[in-house]
Amino acid sequence: MHGFRGSNSGPPLISEPDRVGRVAMAINGMGVFVWDLESGVMRYDDVGLSVMGIRPHEWDGRLDTLGTRMVQSELPAVRARVDRAVRERTSFSLYFRVRLRDGSLRWTHTQGNVISDGEGRAVRVVGVIRDASQELLAVDQTEEVRRARGDRRRQAAIVGHLSDALAPTLTVGDVTRAVTSTRLLEQLGAATVALALSEGGRVVMVGSNGTAEEWIRNLHLARSTELLPFSEVIRTRKPVFITSRAEFAARYPGLRAFLDRMPDATAAAYLPLVAQGSAIGALGLSYNGKTCFTSDERTVLSAVSSAIAQSLQRALLYDKEHELAAGLQEVMLPASTPRMAGTEVTTRYCPAHSRGDIGGDWYDTIPLPDGRIIAVVGDVQGHDVTAAAVMGQLRVALRAYAGEGHPPASIMARTSAFLTELDTERFATCVLALIDPRTGLTVSVRAGHPEPVLRRPDGSVTRLDVPGGLPLGLDGPSGLPVYPEAVNVLEPGSTLLLCTDGLIETRTADLDQGAALLLDALRTGPERSGPLADHLLDTMGAYTGQEDDVALLLLRRTADGPATGRQFTATLVRTDPDALHCARHRLRSALHDWSMDPLGDIAELLACELATNALLHTGGDATLTAGPVGPGGRALRLTVADGSSACPRRRAAPEGATSGHGLVLVEELATAWGVTPCGTGKYVWCEIALPPG
Repeated sequence: MHGFRGSNSGPPLISEPDRVGRVAMAINGMGVFVWDLESGVMRYDDVGLSVMGIRPHEWDGRLDTLGTRMVQSELPAVRARVDRAVRERTSFSLYFRVRLRDGSLRWTHTQGNVISDGEGRAVRVVGVIRDASQELLAVDQTEEVRRARGDRRRQAAIVGHLSDALAPTLTVGDVTRAVTSTRLLEQLGAATVALALSEGGRVVMVGSNGTAEEWIRNLHLARSTELLPFSEVIRTRKPVFITSRAEFAARYPGLRAFLDRMPDATAAAYLPLVAQGSAIGALGLSYNGKTCFTSDERTVLSAVSSAIAQSLQRALLYDKEHELAAGLQEVMLPASTPRMAGTEVTTRYCPAHSRGDIGGDWYDTIPLPDGRIIAVVGDVQGHDVTAAAVMGQLRVALRAYAGEGHPPASIMARTSAFLTELDTERFATCVLALIDPRTGLTVSVRAGHPEPVLRRPDGSVTRLDVPGGLPLGLDGPSGLPVYPEAVNVLEPGSTLLLCTDGLIETRTADLDQGAALLLDALRTGPERSGPLADHLLDTMGAYTGQEDDVALLLLRRTADGPATGRQFTATLVRTDPDALHCARHRLRSALHDWSMDPLGDIAELLACELATNALLHTGGDATLTAGPVGPGGRALRLTVADGSSACPRRRAAPEGATSGHGLVLVEELATAWGVTPCGTGKYVWCEIALPPG
């Protein structure tokens, strides 16, 4: 065993017993060094020099020579650590690299102990040095395993977060919001995201995160046959990974000009969204600073695209069903609200926000020939196409029963029986009010529905006490259910509100709380029915989150409506030859009282034609009714009621004929005319407008 190298002077530093320990250390690849602090000479044994990669004849004991062997960037930290140990007369342990003769680097581990003399001065450092390459290689491998496990956890977190975000989605809009969320972008490390659908051979973008949206829109709105990223992955159903701007420009030369709009983008991934073997869309991601995609990253992106495709296909099917239900709902609801003298009517329908479903909520206003109006709001059980279809059938049936002239309780009972006969296993709730704009007299019935709410002219509000009956479609204990009627009077300036429970009901609060909030919103809302309807929807929607469909109807009795008694009625007995003559004179007198004298001749002529037609062709008596209608009462409505269900027919009268001219005159002289069934009979009516001025 060789001794220390680096100096031939001085007493031996290693005794014979120490040599035994040195042999054991050498076997384990550990060398020994001694550093004389006074002379600055560093001496290594042969094993120590071998660890340092120095041949014995090359070592001169100088610290500067040792420094040339070490990595220069690590040298300051090594010196600082050793100097501190010398000052504090403690031990030290450190790792540093040395450069071998072939230029490679070797990790070494050095441990030293500072020796002091009798006066406490540090005189030398004694220590060991060993090759630590394998040790640190194992550490590096462990760290690599740790990083791999961390990457897998991160990848699992991405897929897990996306699955959680997509689980509650129903519509394409829901899926788009989940895919373009900031959190998912951060997890993927992407700068932009765009989601597109394949529709009729075209690529249509449905959402992006807003960054460079114009660039994305111009890039992807194209036919699926064009040489563009989304078009390519949809056409081939294979992903495209681009890792440089030059590669992007070479692959899609038509898009070179667009690269300048995203100067930081260095990579992109385009993924087909494939469901049941068909490409229904594509996902595009761009990255800043990225230059490659590892196999694990590609696997994760493939899993992400698969999850999005499944959710997107489900959303497309849902949207198609929703579109069908919405079409039914739109067709079944009234296209317009009739204008009735003395009333201001506003209706609203809003689907639920949380589901976007279309259900069975509906409203209707039915003008009657005698000037009264029926207001209806109802709700069929369920939120699907069946509910919308049943709603349409119910609305038509109820309108028919109302047109036949039945009282409110009978209309409700007959409609309930009609729903039972449909055998749909659905029930419905409904509230109906029959209002006379001339007197304000209101008759209300309800079938398992929230009560009407009244706002008086002084601003006070109250829920009308209307006894409730069974929901429509449920049989009572003795056949047809009974619906008690409640009578109230709407003063001029009063507003009546009919609504479905979606306006006040929420899963997180008591129903009474929503009802109280509705009363307060109605009390503080605008006077006109249109702005008031919007105010109620905004206020209550913020409270309920609009978890359910909402249908509401506001009917305001205007102060300038037709006065009480402004109506003329005459009974025409078929066997009384003077009945029609008396009715004509009474009509002239009524027109004078209403300041409608300019209509006298035309009104008398049309009244005679309608009445004569009824008396001649129905075989029974008739009733003539006349009264002002329309805004400001500037139109006259003539109505003849009879007991026959046969409708009058317009006939071409031959020259010289004494009959067949009645309906021709009505068509030519009246502003509008029509026939309304009523019970076993009908109303034939026409309207004449006052001339301007």
